[in-house]
Amino acid sequence: MQIHLSLSSLSNSRWYEHLIRFGLGGAVTVLTGIIDSVWGASIGGLFLALPAIFCASATLIERHEIRRKEDAGVRGVRRGREAAALDAAGAALGSVAMIGFAATFLALSSYKAVVAFAGASIVWTLIAIGAWHLRWALKRRQRRS
Repeated sequence: MQIHLSLSSLSNSRWYEHLIRFGLGGAVTVLTGIIDSVWGASIGGLFLALPAIFCASATLIERHEIRRKEDAGVRGVRRGREAAALDAAGAALGSVAMIGFAATFLALSSYKAVVAFAGASIVWTLIAIGAWHLRWALKRRQRRS
């Protein structure tokens, strides 16, 4: 399985679904700001690893898959759940990669901000892609057993 970008799902979305995603993402960001104001940056920063639009995207992905399968004349509940589960796995792996981002940024914070962000972004990318490939290899190995 290769990682690639597909923009075809944008045509399957309705305008209000994007509004829901942005609204929930903004609400999570505001909530993180409130947590930061009340309990400080060290606690508020922990919530920045929360995939802000995951809650909305998981339900929308499930709904899209169900709709697509039903348009083809098949019941799509199982496929919808599987698609949402795959999105959840990706969000979890991305969150793990955020730990690497944070640690790298902290280690490089004595340098210029551009250097710290660039280094942390590279580490995040490497961890996220590596974790995805590891997950894929383990799943393939499990199928063989």
